[in-house]
Amino acid sequence: MKTAAIIAAAGIGRRMGAGRPKQYLELAGRPIICHTLDRFVEACVDELVIVVEPGREGSFKAEILGDFGFPDGWLIVAGGDVRQRSVYNGLCATSEVDVVMVHDGVRPFITKAQIELLAKTALDRGSCILASPIKETVKKVDAGGAIMETVDRSDLWGAQTPQAFRRSLLMSAMESAFKENFMGTDEASIVERLGEKVSVVEGDSRNVKITTPSDLIVAEAILEEWR
Repeated sequence: MKTAAIIAAAGIGRRMGAGRPKQYLELAGRPIICHTLDRFVEACVDELVIVVEPGREGSFKAEILGDFGFPDGWLIVAGGDVRQRSVYNGLCATSEVDVVMVHDGVRPFITKAQIELLAKTALDRGSCILASPIKETVKKVDAGGAIMETVDRSDLWGAQTPQAFRRSLLMSAMESAFKENFMGTDEASIVERLGEKVSVVEGDSRNVKITTPSDLIVAEAILEEWR
């Protein structure tokens, strides 16, 4: 089995309010994106494509891959105007591998075992995502901020990344979505609309996506636990 990973790192991070994209903020003295890339070095994927903001390709290669000692054979491509376009750009840069995984650049706590299990499951079943059962009580709220109902959470899961697919399936799903002007909230939703079943591999709460200042505090605590 040949695998590729697409790291989505083209966001500008408005919610972080830091004046620069969140993937470049420091976590224990290194940019967050470096911690994320470490996980894929450990997992030994065959190809790795990093999607960055347009115009940053050269500086990313020099200042992240070069300065922090990552393989110089990894591909750096420019993102698009939305995440879906960015991931598609990354997908087009991969070769005819068996499985492609898509991962958020600001989720630095994915494990080698989870990456490898996702790749195997995607090869066997066609597609899968990492997710975890929702623990909080879920409320449906109207436009005025009032609770409409309490939603049964027994079969609700929170989607995470990586999300893994046979490359041919994800390519077909994305091309169909663009043709019909469909914008999904994640890669799985794009595949689901083709009528394909997407399996779930259970993750855990440590696989946080760092999007706000409080997330960064949590990430520091998780990193300390890992050490």
